[in-house]
Amino acid sequence: MVVNWIIFSLYIVVYVVTAFVIIMDKKEPVKTLAWLLLLFLLPIIGCILYFFFGQDTRRRKSTNKYRAIDLYKSVEKRFMEQDRHDYPVKYAELIRMFVNQNHAYPFTHNEIEIYESGRPFFDAFLSAIDTAESHIHLEFFIFLDDEIGNRVADHIIQKAQEGVEVRVLYDDVACWNVKNRFWERMREGGVDVRSFMPVRYPGLTSKINYRNHRKIAVIDGKVAFMGGMNIADRYIKGTKEQSWRDTNIKISGRSVYGLQKVFIGDWYFMDKTLLSGDKYYPKMEFADDSLADNLIQIASSSAASRWPDIEQGYVRIINNAKKYIYIETPYFIPTQPVLFALQTAALGGIDVRVMVPKKCDNFLVNNASRSFFPDILKAGAKVYLYDRKVFNHSKVLICDDELATVGSVNIDSRSFETSMEVQAFIYSEDIVSRFRDMFENDMKRCTQFDINKNQKRSIVIRFWESVVRMLSPLL
Repeated sequence: MVVNWIIFSLYIVVYVVTAFVIIMDKKEPVKTLAWLLLLFLLPIIGCILYFFFGQDTRRRKSTNKYRAIDLYKSVEKRFMEQDRHDYPVKYAELIRMFVNQNHAYPFTHNEIEIYESGRPFFDAFLSAIDTAESHIHLEFFIFLDDEIGNRVADHIIQKAQEGVEVRVLYDDVACWNVKNRFWERMREGGVDVRSFMPVRYPGLTSKINYRNHRKIAVIDGKVAFMGGMNIADRYIKGTKEQSWRDTNIKISGRSVYGLQKVFIGDWYFMDKTLLSGDKYYPKMEFADDSLADNLIQIASSSAASRWPDIEQGYVRIINNAKKYIYIETPYFIPTQPVLFALQTAALGGIDVRVMVPKKCDNFLVNNASRSFFPDILKAGAKVYLYDRKVFNHSKVLICDDELATVGSVNIDSRSFETSMEVQAFIYSEDIVSRFRDMFENDMKRCTQFDINKNQKRSIVIRFWESVVRMLSPLL
């Protein structure tokens, strides 16, 4: 009996202390309530999940040093000067906002190639690696020890042995199942490899929740790749359940400087080595001055950011839309500001279309996403479900034939507030028209979500979706 009372007392203490910590963490009220609800319904599981995933460590030393001002000062001056300062009037405030938030400068003179599947992307990616003369910088959330992973490893090892500087940064948690021998093979071949924020007990709780979700490749400071694709076979071969659809871009031009800056900041964070010198920001000459109209801004965000940079950018874009907003996202669990902006735009007569996979790769997220559909449908937006046989992993937003954004950001709180992300904001009617064509082609493989049929579904299913929705800030 005494032992039972001791256990019960310890349980109450842990419960009360965890609840106190959750409240004092001063998260958004909806997140605080979600954690408290989880703690109430599943006390032990709630405590464990908060211990690992809920703590806000953005003000701790481990994340604050990520904002090293000296780093920014030393690398900015290499690309501060621009030939063009007359930013598009409609997006001048958006551009200035990104500049003020995280020194994300816009760049003129860019060419873009769009890849809608893995095979053409990896062909172009490997071809660019083979042309490298100075350096190769790779930063990927997932880098697997599979067929395509080993092909990439072979190519960069070859370049390292030719004297090219090769650096690889991968996310430690996302690559937990990759054997160390895979990384050692690259190191022995001359490749400098680092894992981002390695998670080892007892440092587990302060690091596991803050992951590097970026996908960046920079070749010689002149060519770069970014988007939603990681280095893994599934982007070419799919999985047993589904084939894979994703969007990546190749950038040739001055906005490569922006991606270089992001990589150098992340490398400095992990390696404490500041990469500097003209070779990382080479001077570029352009015979075709029409490329001056292709303005691109590279924005990044992380848990260490003072503001939710990219989320604020999305809200501003949606609020300023005059004709349409088209979104492709694998996970649609919008934060309250984004949801409210979409509803407001749709109610104002803006053509709001959201495209998501008919079958998501995450059961809970799939159900949570569907609980948000009625919220925007009732306001006049449209939801399209992509072919069930294909998982559409694209992360694209298109607005008014004048702006498109593509990168690693999902429409969920984890992408907007917790993970390290990077997104290209493209201000060019010519390039945006190509993204719009891509979206319209994707619509041919979609079925439109019918809100009336949704209401006729089993009340058990709709209730379950509503339950999962309450936990959406934690997903």
